[in-house]
Amino acid sequence: MIVYETQFLENQKLIAEAKSLENAGFITKEQRNEVESKLLEFKHQKNIFLRIALCILGSFAYGSICAFISLLGLNTIERDLTVFVYLFAAVGFAGTEFFAKKNIKGQGYDDTFIIGGQLLLAAAVGVTSDGNELLIAIVASIVACLTYLRYLKTISILFFAIASTAIVVFGLFELGSIGKTILPFVLMIYSLTLYFICKKVIVKNPFSYYRKGLVWLKYFNLVFFYISGNYFVVRELSVVLLGNEIAPDSDITMAWFFYAFTFLVPLFYINTALKQQNRAMLWIGLATGGFTIFTIRNYYHVLPSAVALTIGGLLVFAIVYFSIKKLKDKTTGITFQPDRFMNTSDFMHTEALLLTSQFGLKPEVAPEASPMEFGGGDFSGGGSGGNF
Repeated sequence: MIVYETQFLENQKLIAEAKSLENAGFITKEQRNEVESKLLEFKHQKNIFLRIALCILGSFAYGSICAFISLLGLNTIERDLTVFVYLFAAVGFAGTEFFAKKNIKGQGYDDTFIIGGQLLLAAAVGVTSDGNELLIAIVASIVACLTYLRYLKTISILFFAIASTAIVVFGLFELGSIGKTILPFVLMIYSLTLYFICKKVIVKNPFSYYRKGLVWLKYFNLVFFYISGNYFVVRELSVVLLGNEIAPDSDITMAWFFYAFTFLVPLFYINTALKQQNRAMLWIGLATGGFTIFTIRNYYHVLPSAVALTIGGLLVFAIVYFSIKKLKDKTTGITFQPDRFMNTSDFMHTEALLLTSQFGLKPEVAPEASPMEFGGGDFSGGGSGGNF
């Protein structure tokens, strides 16, 4: 199913491991370069800005090919526009296949073709079905899954996550007001189910070529689980979808549940991340915690914004300060010790800057050279040269 040669995929994992060992200080940069020179790897762009620039150039190339096809069928384009949209989508998949055969992966312009192919195919299905959202979501989900299984593109697994969620949403819309009412709970169950499926597959086969995409899908569902039950999201959607007018002194149904959900889920994420030492989950917990604060401030203005920000900053500073004090001497479990498998130079520079600003330390200045030179007897007869 995978279009790439297995040897290239194995070499990619070995090169990634070599980079990890270099960051941890186990091998030198020269040793890592020697490993890379002996392994065949994909033609890819390491610089993210150049990759974006190549992606933009690829979009011009894609558009030029589609324009050329349009000129060839200029006489029939007015009669059947749908055929051309399918042809444009086929160009995207054909280009992706071509680049994959050349072992080009992550170069920039190959990303343009796979993104364009999937989006244009979804648009073509929309034109054919007169905008049937459920059918578009089903086709987009299947195509995204198949393209990821073949080309191992992370963007495809994100398309699959969004499209598969859209299937659940539009499927519930077909049930009318009942489906819209139970939408948050169904989405929470769906995201949790998909999360545990991904987690189980990763544990059973941790070295699979599909591991990276499954990890992205797992964390996407963590985020979507929180969004599904967030009070702000549920309240606003109940107004939009159900047309509920919420009076100033009233609230949505089961508001207590969504309040508790909005508060407790970020805390659960952070606590689990610290226990499992999972950095990605920790960032998700902090991000969802920030959105919880936004939710509270959106409906309850207890303090002025300036005062709330000041108190919040002081609270965060106190938590960080006492956490560092407690964890800085620990070497196991939850610790403040630097991770050898990440580049800590930025952290060390930040630490030095904080120490300088806190204690008024200044860089050491070399003393001015003394005009008295010993050893030659040029001054005061102190040397052995005999000159006075």
